[in-house]
Amino acid sequence: MIPLRSFILLGAMLLAWEFAARSGLWNPLLFPSLVNIGDEFIRFVGGTSGLHEAWVSLYRALGGFALAAVVGVSIGILMGRSALAAALLDPLFSGTYAVPKLALFPIFIFVFGIGSLSKVALVFLECLYPIVIITYQGARNVSPILIWSAENMGASRARIFGRIVIPATVPFIFAGFRVALPVAMIVVIITEMISSADGLGYLVIYSLSSLQTDRMLAVVLAIAILGYALDRLLIVLRSRLVYWEKLETFYV
Repeated sequence: MIPLRSFILLGAMLLAWEFAARSGLWNPLLFPSLVNIGDEFIRFVGGTSGLHEAWVSLYRALGGFALAAVVGVSIGILMGRSALAAALLDPLFSGTYAVPKLALFPIFIFVFGIGSLSKVALVFLECLYPIVIITYQGARNVSPILIWSAENMGASRARIFGRIVIPATVPFIFAGFRVALPVAMIVVIITEMISSADGLGYLVIYSLSSLQTDRMLAVVLAIAILGYALDRLLIVLRSRLVYWEKLETFYV
């Protein structure tokens, strides 16, 4: 269970927001009341259209993330266990990591169209980098003592890979997933704000352009809840699969 102290800062921020909304010092368009935001959030959750838009965004985010997970883990492990692969691919990933992939979105639209495919492709590219680099570091830093011990006991390469390399790398893989999964949601929302007629990002920009700030913030709240839920699910999955390594700072 999550202790109550984890919500102290959030509660203080909400109180400060409500005070600003009721003080009359600012326009209600800038600081709508939490009551109004809550009403809009209930309408959003209770309506089928809002749930449909959330599903569209989740489909795009998780689709690109899943592709990046499969490809990124494979490349990362290959780089970590092969000096040749690391020499060929490390300069590519390190040199282009800082390039904002979102700047390539117009090209993605031109190639894949304005629909979901261009957004999934950009999510894939954005998520690929952290997964590859973190997995690469994990696979590269497997203890050589464990490998030498297994070799001395006659273990084959395949058995060493499955019993030593993979278990030692899995915690790093999940670390890469925790970095990449929020990135997937961020990229989807931004791309939907730029060019889309559906999804949560579209609802945010449409509500803002209609001067419905309370509705916009209700959608932002829904995005935050979705992101938090996905992160917690990933942590639970990690605790089930990486049962030999518990990180106490994660499981409080």
